[in-house]
This record gives sequence, structure tokens and C-alpha cells, in this order.
Amino acid sequence: MAEIRLTRVEQGQTKIRNVPIAVTPEGFWCCPSPIVFQKTLKTQNSINKTKSSTLPTKNSVHKRETIQNTEKQLMSTLLSDDQKVISDGPAPGHGLGLKGSIVTERIPRPKVESLPRKVAIEFGEMGTSDLKVVLIGKHGFTVKLSVHKSVLMANSSFFSAKLAEQESCLSCVEIDDCDDVEIYVETVGLMYCKEMKLRLIRQSVSRVLRILKIAELLGFKSCMQSCLEFLEAVPWVGEEEEEKVVSSVQHLQGENIKATPVLKRVSSDHLSSPPKDILSHIIDLVLKSKEERGRREMKSIVLRLLRENNSSNINNNNSSNIPTNQSPTDICNETLYRSCNSCLDSLLSLFKQASDPEFDDNKGGVAKLIALEADNLTWLLEILADRQVADEFAIMWANQQELASLHTKLPIVSRHHISGITARLYVGIGRGELLPSKDTRLSLLQTWLQPLMDDYTWLLHGSRSFDRKVVEEGIGRTILTLPLEDQQSILLSWLGCFLKAGDNCPNLQRAFEVWWRRTFVRPYCEPQGNTTLFKLIDDTKAVED
Repeated sequence: MAEIRLTRVEQGQTKIRNVPIAVTPEGFWCCPSPIVFQKTLKTQNSINKTKSSTLPTKNSVHKRETIQNTEKQLMSTLLSDDQKVISDGPAPGHGLGLKGSIVTERIPRPKVESLPRKVAIEFGEMGTSDLKVVLIGKHGFTVKLSVHKSVLMANSSFFSAKLAEQESCLSCVEIDDCDDVEIYVETVGLMYCKEMKLRLIRQSVSRVLRILKIAELLGFKSCMQSCLEFLEAVPWVGEEEEEKVVSSVQHLQGENIKATPVLKRVSSDHLSSPPKDILSHIIDLVLKSKEERGRREMKSIVLRLLRENNSSNINNNNSSNIPTNQSPTDICNETLYRSCNSCLDSLLSLFKQASDPEFDDNKGGVAKLIALEADNLTWLLEILADRQVADEFAIMWANQQELASLHTKLPIVSRHHISGITARLYVGIGRGELLPSKDTRLSLLQTWLQPLMDDYTWLLHGSRSFDRKVVEEGIGRTILTLPLEDQQSILLSWLGCFLKAGDNCPNLQRAFEVWWRRTFVRPYCEPQGNTTLFKLIDDTKAVED
């Protein structure tokens, strides 16, 4: 709380000069800063300049001289030390009023040093105040409030305690170092209002937070409650504003202060189901949706939100229903892999159904479901790779020998979608996004590289998101992570396919060159003659035959 000084007003003490007071459109008292006064004077100067630019007539000259004489008399009256700004409003407790004089004479552009720095305001009926409250703000800007002890003591525990400690004849209270003089004045003015909530309507959230802060300092509980009711009902725009509201309200849990309804917007102690079930329900809804546009947009949104949670390590979703040995990250990963297993089971069932010789899919229903499940698995793999927990998915996919064996039995138009999953795994390994074991990498290549090469033409022309260069680089890098013997076996198999299909086969020439140099140009073991080269030629001929 700012420093408080209690003083008495002595006779002969210098009076505070009064200046015009601004009033906000909503009817609040507003204590203008020196900058506001400067802008007001500049506006008046520009208006006067515009008026003086017109050509005067003989009659207008006489009228202008009369007006100027009147303005000079008005200015002399305004600048007298005996001038007071008072209220014509009702008695204390029934509102507040204000009259402000308007300077109409054209004056030179003021300097900052010459701007008004003292303001006097009287609340309630004229001449009935029995206490002066002097607010001293930054840069010496001062506001003197003429108020009523009974109103302040009835509404503010701060003023009630201070005034109760002093003598009954105390007539002045000074508050030094006020950070927000304007809001101090407005908050004191609210003590004279019966319906404070109506006064807050159409105010901005940031301004109400400022009022709440001063009301808390003054112990103005009814104002605090009105501010909280406003914040509970009004929308918060943007994350920054939400954070300001939460940080301002979070510590307000005192007597007769109901801050909980505001905080319930961002947290809850009684969730209907654990976060694990909520996340699982959301993912299931997305995976089972058959509306293409909605599914695509929600997949993008969920992927982005999970990425943000993972990158910022948000752990504020803990609940009493969650075991202490499970973090939110573990719960999310478990949910994702459970969805992966469900999609794999569905995909295998569809492949078995489509590979049946007696099966007739004239309407293409099964083909659409296969494409849907393949798209779901690709999306889940993307999430897992982004969270750097996709190694288990690579193991699951490498062990799908039964699915791979059914691959050749389906038409290419139905089966080529699952080769996109294989391609994404190769890209992830090539980028270092997942680090499966050597056996898993070898199994992925031995099980799924040939089906991918068989479907390559359809992948090139049937998928807009398929990037040939990225996929080919990922396949090559994955091959080059294997032992040299395995590299040779896989690349020789690829070579035979490439020599037959050309552009309809992945171009792994860069990986082939690296393997060639490792084998023949700069081997890291003692040379064993030309037996390796002769064996390579024989193997190549066998592949071509």
C-alpha cells in the first residue's frame, strides 16, 4: 500500500489550484494526467486557428472584440486561487456530480513544465464534505478529494481503520506514491454508487482489473465482489488477457470474496472423467469421423495442440484420478498407442476381407475404409514422431508380416495407402526422429520396401502430400544405417527393380554410391582381392535374370 500521511489543514495554508476534470463516456470520474491536459490544450489551439483563418466582416470584428473581453474576464476568474470545482449532484450515497470550466481563449502552445499538476474534486452535495484525501501520484501530480468520513468508513476497511485510530477532528489524509491516481479517484467515486455493477458495464477487462487492485488495497469488498462478478460474466479475449485475469484473481480467497466462480472457467476440481478418458474420447471421435473436411481440420488442430503441450511441457492437467506414477505425457502416449492398435486390427480385418476371392467390392466401400484407416495411422504416427516416442510404432509396423503378405492380393488402388505409412517411417528414421534398433530397421526394409516399390507409381500420382525427394532420401539413409552386408543385399534387390521400372521406382542412387565407396573405394578393412567385386557382378546378373 502506498505511504499514508495524516495531517490537519491549517489556516492560511496554500490552496490547490483547480483545473477542468475529464469524465469518461460511461459516467466515471476520470483524473486526467498532465499529458491529457496537453492534448486538450492542443486541440483547443487547433480549433481556434481554424476559426481565425476565416475573413472577418465589420460586424464580426465588433462581436469578436466583445467575446475576447468576456473570455479574458472568464480566464481571470478560472485562474483565481479561490476557484472550486464542486458537484451539483445529490447528497452522499446517491451518486456524484461534476462541473468543469472550459478554457475558450486561444493561448500559446504550453510547455510540459507549465501544465496543470493539481486537481480538486468534491463528491456529494456542495459544502457537506468533512474530510480531504490528497492523492500524490508520479511526477508530483496531485488530486485533492473532498469526501465524507461516513461514506469512506462504511465502504473501506482501510480508511475505517485509519480514521478510527485518529482524533475525530482529523480533516486530511495524504496518500503518497499512488501508481494509478485515476483509478484511485474512480474507486472512491464508486463508494457513492448503489449499483456498482451497472457502472462497470461496457468497461474493458483491463480497466476492471485495475479497479479490483485498488479496491483490494482499500479493503473495498463490495467493489471487489462487483468486479469479480463482471469478470465471471464477460468474455476474455486472448491468452494474454486470460493470464492477467487469473493472476489477478487467484489469490483472492478471503472472507466474503467469491473468486472461485471466475477461476472455474479455467480449472475444475470435479471433472466428470479423468483426462485420460477425455483425450481418448476426442481421438476416437476424430478417427471414426467419415466427413473428410471436418476430420482433416480437426486432425490438424489436435496435432498442433499436442505439439504445443509437448514443447512447453505443460503439466497442469494433473488430477486426483491419475496415479502418481503416471505423468500426463505417459497418459497421452498410452492413449495414442491404444488407438494405433485399434486401427491396425481394423486394417488387417479389412485386408482379409478384401483378399477373399469371393469378395466383390463394386461400390468401393472397403477401399474407402482402408484409405481411412491408413490415413488415421499416418496421423497417429505423425503425432508420435513429433513427441519423439514413435520407436514402438516402428516395431509394431515391422511385425505386420501377415498384413504385408496380403498386400499383393489386393488391387493397387486399395492397398497403396498403407505404403504411405512405410514411407513416413523411413523419413522419420532418416531424420533421426525415431531410433529403432538395427533388427527393427532391417525388418522394416525386408518386410515393407518391396510393397512400397510396387505401389510407387500410385504414391507419386495419387497423393498430394507425397514428396518424392524426401522419401527417397529417407529410404537411402535408413538402408545406410545397417551393416554393410545388409546394405548390399537390399540395394542389389532395389537395383534389379530400378533397372526394370525406372522412374516408377524409388531412386536410391545416392545411397548406392555411398555403399559402393564403402565397399570398394575406401574399405575400413584389409582388401581381399577382387572376390567381392566378382561376387557383386554375379549377384547383379542373377537379379536381372
